[in-house]
Amino acid sequence: MNAEERRLTETPQTPWKLWGPYLSERQWGTVREDYSPDGSAWDYFTHDQARSRAYRWGEDGIGGISDDQQLLCFALAFWNGQDPILKERMFGLTGTEGNHGEDVKDYYFYLDSTPTHSYMKFLYKYPQQEFPYSWLVEENQQRGTEGMEFELLDTGVFEENKYFDIFLEYAKENAQDILIKITVANRGSETASLHILPTLWFRNTWSWEEEAEKPRLQQIKADDKFSMVEAKHSQLGKYCLYCQGEAPLLFTENETNYQRIFEVNNTTAYVKDGINDYIVAGNKNAVNPDKLGTKVAPHYQLEIAPGASQVIKLRLTNRASLGDPLGGEFDRIFDNRKREADEFYYKLMPQELDDDCRNIQRQALAGLLWNKQYYYFDVTRWLEGDPTMPAPPPERQEVRNKGWIHLESQDIISMPDKWEYPWFAAWDLAFHCLPLALVDPDFAKNQLDIMTREWYMHPNGQLPAYEWNFGDVNPPVHAWASWRVYKIEQKMRGTGDRAFLERVFQKLLLNFTWWVNRKDTEGKNIFEGGFLGLDNIGVFDRSSQLPTGGTLEQADSTSWMAMYCLNMLTIALELAKENPVYEDMATKFFEHFLYIADAMNHVGGEGTKLWDEEDGFFYDVLNCPNGEQMPLKVRSMVGLIPLFAVTTIEPAILDQLPEFKKRLEWFINNRPQLKRNVACMETQGEKARRMLALCYATRDRYVPEDRFRRVLGKLLDETEFLSDYGIRALSRYHKDHPYLFSIDDQEYRVSYEPAESSGSLFGGNSNWRGPVWLPVNYLLIESLQQYHHYLGDEFKVECPTGSGHWMTLWEVARELSNRLIRLYTNDETGHRAVYGGIAKFQADPHWHNYLLFHEYFHGDNGAGIGANHQTGWTGLLAKLIQQTGEYGG
Repeated sequence: MNAEERRLTETPQTPWKLWGPYLSERQWGTVREDYSPDGSAWDYFTHDQARSRAYRWGEDGIGGISDDQQLLCFALAFWNGQDPILKERMFGLTGTEGNHGEDVKDYYFYLDSTPTHSYMKFLYKYPQQEFPYSWLVEENQQRGTEGMEFELLDTGVFEENKYFDIFLEYAKENAQDILIKITVANRGSETASLHILPTLWFRNTWSWEEEAEKPRLQQIKADDKFSMVEAKHSQLGKYCLYCQGEAPLLFTENETNYQRIFEVNNTTAYVKDGINDYIVAGNKNAVNPDKLGTKVAPHYQLEIAPGASQVIKLRLTNRASLGDPLGGEFDRIFDNRKREADEFYYKLMPQELDDDCRNIQRQALAGLLWNKQYYYFDVTRWLEGDPTMPAPPPERQEVRNKGWIHLESQDIISMPDKWEYPWFAAWDLAFHCLPLALVDPDFAKNQLDIMTREWYMHPNGQLPAYEWNFGDVNPPVHAWASWRVYKIEQKMRGTGDRAFLERVFQKLLLNFTWWVNRKDTEGKNIFEGGFLGLDNIGVFDRSSQLPTGGTLEQADSTSWMAMYCLNMLTIALELAKENPVYEDMATKFFEHFLYIADAMNHVGGEGTKLWDEEDGFFYDVLNCPNGEQMPLKVRSMVGLIPLFAVTTIEPAILDQLPEFKKRLEWFINNRPQLKRNVACMETQGEKARRMLALCYATRDRYVPEDRFRRVLGKLLDETEFLSDYGIRALSRYHKDHPYLFSIDDQEYRVSYEPAESSGSLFGGNSNWRGPVWLPVNYLLIESLQQYHHYLGDEFKVECPTGSGHWMTLWEVARELSNRLIRLYTNDETGHRAVYGGIAKFQADPHWHNYLLFHEYFHGDNGAGIGANHQTGWTGLLAKLIQQTGEYGG
């Protein structure tokens, strides 16, 4: 094993993950900090207030770290001498300010991290001109939903390269000894000054309880070599921050400036924004001359020549008697940790990958690892309020989450995006875990495990969705992710963690039962479910009451449940190898799948018909109050999700589990009506494998009832779903043929929108009407690989449709993988599709190889759209690159 692999095996005995990038990048504007009567979180706690108002539930900062209870925090702050405030946190538009919803405006990049965070690297690009806070808000509000977002580059503040590249690196000597190096490069052509304030502070845990103990920061030493701050906390113990040189230490308190925020007297002479007022406003009384407090920053004033760089060294450690903490040993440790990080990733990555793909994969994994966050939320306490604070307005009890009083989270969780989505989302998290398992299977398992624990999962079996509404419904992909993480670890380590698999399976039985009881209202094995994470993909908001009345039978919800059945069946078969009790469970899920498949594929007679024989596609069906059934003929990802419900079973499994095999054969022989149009256990495929799938498929190219081929015809059609960069969420057919639905003089329209949405559903930042989304593309690729596993090389389809070029399904899956990877790789002109027409990213060597992992991508040109640090599920690129390198591209 290399050094980083050894560190992973030493955890938790040696707590290498005690410190990590666990700070949020936005704590303001979150549900946790919202105590308004109407739940308007964006407006209740604003960016403008954040520098002055103590947070209740967490902390935020730039490139920051904290311990795993977020008691002590470290992050960067800086000032260019022009801005109206210190740059202490990322700035962005709120959900009501942006013309396409919330949107961070700073440029920052996660460049590297090992899974134990023994080495990390971060980059922030800071303009030398005044940061245009007001202009960004005003211009975006004027543009409307039809206009493009107005970005920081559009303001011209980076012209003539008048900016600083601020690199922040961390290297651990041991689990509680963190070396910090800040490298500032002036990219401009003139000497420029910069104030750097590396900030250490305690999360405010004392203002919310009577007689709570308050921690302390205190200056211990200061000379021409270094100064030292002692941090004492009753739970965390004692740490020291060593600061290079003679920079003065500025102390204040992490306490609310009540005078500024509420126009009442402050409870302390020194408040949260004291360092800001000292630096920017020149208020010399704003910091504590006694060198005491709960927030401190050394003040470095740099003059940097054009093209030059300067370095600042610090060290945060539990060692209080280091004679030369920032000397030669410091550089040696940094060199070792960087070398060890290279060794770790060199071993992980397939040797066939070129340097460009290696860079993309490593930054994708770095983004996933940097997007860990300490997430603290006690819903009962949040609803009731704190003893030392005014009682929350009673109206807020009815706004959100009152049915989730059991939820009490204090965990390190993988976030979708620590600025735009600094809260967990159940189905996002499931996708994160696959690429995370490549580097840290134990952390990936932990993430899946905790979501099923009693302090998260509702007593009724529902998994929490996200803090804006824990009761919302995400696609049930937890079982799929658990099985895939189990198999990834088994491949890496030679053995799978059966205890993890069994523990999660037992809890998911409750969740599956919740789905069956709550989302199949008529007991027909056809499911509703709501928006299911696909936001505005439907004709109208599928989470709200339908304008027509009645119910909406969802092709995607029903397909997700069929997939869920097969995932649970697969896990049960694995567990049955050592415990025959699980054979009964496997039989149950097999039976349940056949009933769902029969309902989904129902032809003739009475009942909902989600399959449209004329179009050869699956659609949602509207059940009107008068009994009329109306298919909503929108060609969208909803109709492709049935492909996800597929699994193959090896003949050895059936031989090993004779009781299960016998029960299956009985069911097949005695329930023949359930087999129609379902690829089932009867027909043997490649190497005598069996397959279960919603979409019936045969090797014969001319079988008319082969729904699989008919769906693939649209999937692989470049005038419909297939783009140069993956599968679109909505068919391009709707560009010229928008779907219209009218009722009570109200027209609902679904048009192909390859970029940002022109509508306002889900805050206006949602778009499933044309862009390419990584998670569903990834599931499509896996599904095609499963079909190939059964059908073999004899089964071929045209790819693209109408091209005359025939491919096996494995080749199709590989082609889709390559198209997705092409979002980020350099093309023949040296451009990356993800950066579209942004010249700075395409042509400037100080920008081009730094990557932003967007939420989704333009359906025609591949440009990145939406949240730009959502390495969460876009981090699936790391997994695609890995398997492309292993199996050939």
